[in-house]
Amino acid sequence: MSVGELFILGFYGKVVPPWLSEFAARFGLGGVILFDYSCQTRQYDNNIASPEQVQSLCAEIAALPSRPLVFIDQEGGLVRRLKDGLGFQPLPSAKDFNLLATPEKQAILQASYRELRRLGIRFNFAPVIDVDFNPDNPNIGRVKRSYSADIGEVEANAGLVDAAARQAGVGLCLKHYPGIGGAHVDSHMEFMDISDALRPEQEELFYALAPHTFGDAVLVSHAIVRQWDAQHPMTLSSRGIGRLRGRLPETLLITDDMQMQGLQKALGTGAASLQAIAAGMDMICIGNNLFDQEQEMAGIAAAVARAVQDGALDQAAVQRSFARVQKRKALLA
Repeated sequence: MSVGELFILGFYGKVVPPWLSEFAARFGLGGVILFDYSCQTRQYDNNIASPEQVQSLCAEIAALPSRPLVFIDQEGGLVRRLKDGLGFQPLPSAKDFNLLATPEKQAILQASYRELRRLGIRFNFAPVIDVDFNPDNPNIGRVKRSYSADIGEVEANAGLVDAAARQAGVGLCLKHYPGIGGAHVDSHMEFMDISDALRPEQEELFYALAPHTFGDAVLVSHAIVRQWDAQHPMTLSSRGIGRLRGRLPETLLITDDMQMQGLQKALGTGAASLQAIAAGMDMICIGNNLFDQEQEMAGIAAAVARAVQDGALDQAAVQRSFARVQKRKALLA
C-alpha cells in the first residue's frame, strides 16, 4: 500500500516541481490542491495563470504515478481560485448566490462545473454547508461563504451544487464539519472553540447530505468541541472522528489544511499529520502555501510509512482509508 495516497499536497508554481514527481514515484499520491494566491510572495502568482495553463498543469498532475486527483477551493465570491478576470467562469459568493432565481443558479453551476471537469479538476472543496449562525464570523459570515441562516436554504443550494457536479463528473467535499458558522475566530489563526456555538441540526446536516453528494466526502475542521473532546481539535480527535465515522462509515474524510496556525502552534505539520491519521482521517491536506514545507513532505510520508509498518498506526484502518481514496479515483477518472 502506498501511504502517499493519504496526502493532498500543494506546491508553488505553474508546472509540477521535481520534488512532487519524486514524492509520487516513491509513495504514490492521493491528490494535489491548486491555489491562485501565494501567501509566501503575497501575489496572485501561484498555480493559476489562464484556462490553458491550468488545463496543461492538471494533465501533468494526472500523468504522475498513481494518477493524483486535482482538488481546488472553488466556492465562489472571495474563495474562488479560478477568477473571471483570468478568463474563468463567474461564480458569486454563496450569500449572493442564494438570492438568485433557481434557473439562474442552475446555469451558473452548470457552466462552472463543466469548466472544472474540462480543465482536469476532479474534486471541489465545496459546497460550504455551514449555516450562517454568526454573521460576524470572520471566516464564514463576514466573507459571505454561507448560503443562509436558514438551514433549509443551505440544504436546497447544496442540492443544486450536487446536481451540477454529478452531471459534470466533479466530486464534492462538504465543509466544514461539524459546522463552524457560529464561530467567533478564524481557524487559520488560532484554535476555534465552537463548543457553545454548535447546534445539533447543523451536525445532522452533514450526516444527511454526505452519502447523497457526488464524491461522498467531508472536510473536517480544526474546531474544538469540548463536550466531545476537550483536548483535541476535530482533525486530531479519535472521539470526534469516531462519532463522524459511526454515522458516515464510507464517507471520505479530509482534513482542513494542516498548516493552519492553531495546529502549528501546538504540534507542527509532521506530528499533526501522524496524529490525524491515527485518529481516523482518510486524507491529510498540506497546502504548502501558508508555509513552504515542500522539502519536508517526503519525510512526513516516510514517518507515516514507518508507523504503518511497525504497527503504531492501525494497518487495517489505513488500508480502509486507502480503499476509500481508490474508490474516488475510479469514480472520477
